[in-house]
Amino acid sequence: MRISKNVYYISDGTGILVNNLGKALICQFPEINFNEEKFPFITTLTKAKKIMDYILEHSAGRRPLIFSTIINPEIIAVFNVTEVEFFDSYALFLERLENCLDAKALRLPGASRKVTGVDIARRMEAIHYCLKHDDGTKASEYDIADVVILGVSRVGKTPISVYMASQMGMKTANFPLTNRFLSKYYLPDGILRNLKRSAGLTTTPEFLHNIREKRYPGSNYAKLATCRDEVKRAEQIFQKYHIPAISSSGKSIEEMATQVTQELNLSKGEVNHKSGPIFF
Repeated sequence: MRISKNVYYISDGTGILVNNLGKALICQFPEINFNEEKFPFITTLTKAKKIMDYILEHSAGRRPLIFSTIINPEIIAVFNVTEVEFFDSYALFLERLENCLDAKALRLPGASRKVTGVDIARRMEAIHYCLKHDDGTKASEYDIADVVILGVSRVGKTPISVYMASQMGMKTANFPLTNRFLSKYYLPDGILRNLKRSAGLTTTPEFLHNIREKRYPGSNYAKLATCRDEVKRAEQIFQKYHIPAISSSGKSIEEMATQVTQELNLSKGEVNHKSGPIFF
């Protein structure tokens, strides 16, 4: 019988940070079954006490885990009690940083999420560009792209493009490698002029087959042999033009986007925006 443990992620903001941190930690214990819940925007004592009552009621004395990114000490005190295992994600790091830097931290909720009007405008511009240049549309305008994602159908080009535009503020276009290009191993001029900003997505034929089979079951398009041939040809094109290839098999969008920025040195700010990319 597997051990079961309740886990709660609490935050005075969106809860994205504490949720990601907690998941990264508990995934190291695969033998335990974790029941997870997230409570964002806990900004008042009234709300904190109500949520704590809920946690204690549903945990029935089994000492649940609480991961927190709450800054307010009064609210922290509501959750940091003997009935739970409380993990303050900020306490250790902020105190050490204060000592190291000989300075006091702001300790303001949501400080990391504050953006300027310029940042918001840049993100909106990147999203607009991404939507207008999806699936090979307007390849002649790739000269102003920060990133061009290449790959065969259903390999994950659109999701990663939208993520890079909306979360990283990068103008991202994506281009499908159809049979027209796969059969002759060539790329259009719009991409050839921007090879240094191009990245290829690849995957295993089996993974691609499973995805296509769900959408078009029994079709030639979804056959394993078709997928194997297309993946092979696409990878040969990437090799021919020295385009870095990132595998989407078994990876999250965040992982693939990070790999793209590393391969193209975009993590160093080498994008078309004068003030560099924005990461939220």
